[in-house]
Amino acid sequence: MTISSDRPKLISFYTSPIGKKIISGVTGLGLSLFVLVHMIDNLTLFAGSTAYNQLAHSINSWGILLYAVELTLLILVMFHAAIGISIKLNTMQARPINYSQIKSVGEPSKQSISSRTMIFTGLVLLGFLVWHLATFKFGIYYSTVINGVEMRDLSKLVIEKFQHPIYAFGYAGVMIMLGFHLRHGIWSAWQSIGLLNSKISPLVYAIALILGILIAVGFIVLPLAIYFGLIN
Repeated sequence: MTISSDRPKLISFYTSPIGKKIISGVTGLGLSLFVLVHMIDNLTLFAGSTAYNQLAHSINSWGILLYAVELTLLILVMFHAAIGISIKLNTMQARPINYSQIKSVGEPSKQSISSRTMIFTGLVLLGFLVWHLATFKFGIYYSTVINGVEMRDLSKLVIEKFQHPIYAFGYAGVMIMLGFHLRHGIWSAWQSIGLLNSKISPLVYAIALILGILIAVGFIVLPLAIYFGLIN
């Protein structure tokens, strides 16, 4: 009885406009935290292949915890993407004709290129995620031995791929889109879960802009450094 009575409430929350915004905000913040950590991990390659491979090997040694983290990330991506597409479709149905001018009511507008391209950058990032996993996580397995421990030589694969311009500059281009997505997404997520007010909204908007730029740059420097021979 408890399950049957609770289920409609959960479905109603998921399908309601407020519920969708809250879920989108929570999943978006979770994914933002992940990409920040992932970006920092990537920069380990600047310290050398040994440090990079040891970090990757350490993460892969988490066992069942790693599977739990990956499953959580998959759920976050699925919910975030599904709700984002749903919100966009509902908006298009409610306003099928695009306005020639985009305006906001009230204190200063947060309309920007970032906000108007969220669905486009989001879909590109979703497709990129599939390509990224196929290329690196499930890509060629090179082996190396460090301090007597055999492990995957992930650094060799990364360097090999980013020596090609289509990988290096394609990756950089998508990371620029990630920066745009995060610029509006982080601020919007805080607004969606009701943590903003008129006093801290400008601060959070500025932080979102800074984080979007830093994360994008942090991801871009590695492939370009490899392509131009700074890392080999």
